[in-house]
Amino acid sequence: MTKYETVIGLEVHVELATQTKLFCSCSAKFGADANENVCPACMGMPGMLPVANRKAMELGIAAALVTNSEIIPVMSFDKKNYFYPDLPTGYQITQFFAPICRNGYVDISVDGENKRITLKQIHIEEDAGKLVHRHGMSLVDYNRAGVPLVEIVSNPDFRTSGEVVAYLEKIRSLLSFAGVSDCKMQEGSMRCDVNLSVREFGTHTLGTRTEMKNMNSLKAIVRAIEYEQQRHIDALNEGTEILIQETRRWDDIAGKSYSMRNKENATDYRYFPNPDIPPFRISKQWIEEVRNALPEPADKKFQRLTAELNIPESEAKIIVGSKNLSDIFDALQAKGISPKDTVSWIVTDLLSMETAENKSVDDIVIDCGKFADLIMLVTAKKINRSCAKRILKLIYTDGVEPNRYVKDNNLSMVNDTDLIEQIVMQVLSENPDSVKQYQEGNQKVIAFFMGQIMKKTGGKADPNAVKELLCAKLGV
Repeated sequence: MTKYETVIGLEVHVELATQTKLFCSCSAKFGADANENVCPACMGMPGMLPVANRKAMELGIAAALVTNSEIIPVMSFDKKNYFYPDLPTGYQITQFFAPICRNGYVDISVDGENKRITLKQIHIEEDAGKLVHRHGMSLVDYNRAGVPLVEIVSNPDFRTSGEVVAYLEKIRSLLSFAGVSDCKMQEGSMRCDVNLSVREFGTHTLGTRTEMKNMNSLKAIVRAIEYEQQRHIDALNEGTEILIQETRRWDDIAGKSYSMRNKENATDYRYFPNPDIPPFRISKQWIEEVRNALPEPADKKFQRLTAELNIPESEAKIIVGSKNLSDIFDALQAKGISPKDTVSWIVTDLLSMETAENKSVDDIVIDCGKFADLIMLVTAKKINRSCAKRILKLIYTDGVEPNRYVKDNNLSMVNDTDLIEQIVMQVLSENPDSVKQYQEGNQKVIAFFMGQIMKKTGGKADPNAVKELLCAKLGV
């Protein structure tokens, strides 16, 4: 029996889906050139006062609602003082004394067992800049400085890395479907600090915790937790109990964590109310306006897909597993495509292109109007599915217009049964050995015949008509 118990708490930082930064009008868009989106306000120049972004406040309220949190009637902003090169003002504007909400919870399921993870609080704050280390130098990109985010602070309710992953996936689903954030871990818009300690089973006193900061990969988080818990257990077994509370850096290549500094306490940051930003009163009316504007969450969409639209659970899980795929599904539905066809094209064809390009499903961008037009061409039997798959790739990569492309390239499906019959007879007469193999019981040659016939029709024949005529001629 395992002697020790791992105790984990998480601080999840999620960048809010605003057009501009939290306290200035600079763009918050990801991917700009270094230091392109900066101004005197977010660079901390003297005399530049912050002006709060109302949209960020509304997204914070939305985050509180989807995590079942108690919204504070009056919230305020504070200064968190510390010096680091990526923090141009020398302090971070955050919420310490009156955060936007407290006492929420998120329900997760791991290996068929349900568990409730409780939240200490969610607070809104500005992000710091980014340090870039290259050629023996450290450079600073301040584009991210001032970008609004929420920090979701859990209680130490986790015991395994599996629970951590389930929670992070649930948070990503809740916030992305609510429009709070795109939650793209690969772009840093969702990051996680892992606070971990180990204690003997049956005890209630927490061990000395260490914190691993800014983890932005689920695989890395699992590896880091497993490494760090073993490091703590080894120390306890050796009688060298970990006494120093510290912040550590996870090196995913080395598969190890390294000490960065002793862990700060709240008093080290000298929090005090920010005199430049007045408190915000969050009225019940404002809360209800945000609540009424919330889109359909993933779990309810899953129920609707399976119960009302009869989509298989396995395929419904794929659709609701990504806000991007869910949006594509909705867009195709709005164009009149049947639910069954919509799911089939997304799961079978669109995702096969994503896999080939090794892209995240969140990064798939396609014109859903053109996508719908293509599906309608197949439904109307103007082109066959094989031809449509090739055109879908061109829509995805080059944005071609499917109706025009079919017309310009003479790709309309061949439905002339007399012509198809002639080609079927020609293929059979050219391949007597294959005909004999079929007559001797080799059913696999049907696929060979189909390929030869489709080749002679330039891939434009109706596959159903071809197979029907082929089977008739073979006496099936």
